[in-house]
Amino acid sequence: MQDLRLSLLQFDQVWEDKAANRAKISSLTQGLTTDVLLIPEMMDTGFSMNTVLAEEWTDSNSSLVFLRDLSKRIKGAVYTSVMAKTKAGNVNRGVFVTPDGKVELYDKRKTFKMAGEHHYYLSGEEERVVSHKGWNINLQICFDLRFPELTRNYLIQGMPKYDLLLYVANWPERRITHWDALLKARAIENQCFVAGVNRIGQDANQLTYSGNSWVIAMDGIERLIVPKKKEVVFSCALSAVELQNYRQKLSFLE
Repeated sequence: MQDLRLSLLQFDQVWEDKAANRAKISSLTQGLTTDVLLIPEMMDTGFSMNTVLAEEWTDSNSSLVFLRDLSKRIKGAVYTSVMAKTKAGNVNRGVFVTPDGKVELYDKRKTFKMAGEHHYYLSGEEERVVSHKGWNINLQICFDLRFPELTRNYLIQGMPKYDLLLYVANWPERRITHWDALLKARAIENQCFVAGVNRIGQDANQLTYSGNSWVIAMDGIERLIVPKKKEVVFSCALSAVELQNYRQKLSFLE
């Protein structure tokens, strides 16, 4: 397990315009090299219920093609979510792509009923923990954050199930204090690093987003604070030794 460079891309998503959002992402990541890049939920459409925009989930899916190309260019993994059409129905699909083209999928389990998401997207049924550069990484999406039982960490043969918890979101500013508090809670209770990336700007539903993207350490202390309401990519290094030492000193997961 080595130190991990983690980058958060916070930006103002263009409503339901895949080409414009992909162009923004490409521009903001010019020259970036990192181990893992996070991009807000439904990266190329915003949090839309217009499932006409959902493409069949195949290797030729345009969102997937874009993410694979981006991952190769930055020489690191990319995690975000996109709307996708499957044989069973539409899903809000978390996609973790690595430079070698490998793809890991996580379908959002807690659809946001206040926005009617459950009418348009099926709920996922399985947790997804992926391995990357020696780190075990738990993939989550937005509203999942409110449910601690989804991410309960525990020991498997003496080792924690995961080391890093990732949230990609479209979380409105009017409830941003919940976002801030819950990210810290997930870090403390699971003794892991937590990263949450959120959009900024205003969507077509007149909801305003402030960003408040963070990286929080296992002790609940912020390690990266992305400036609010700024389109920007910020990065930090996560220390594997620090994480291991903290868990040994305070063995709460036992």
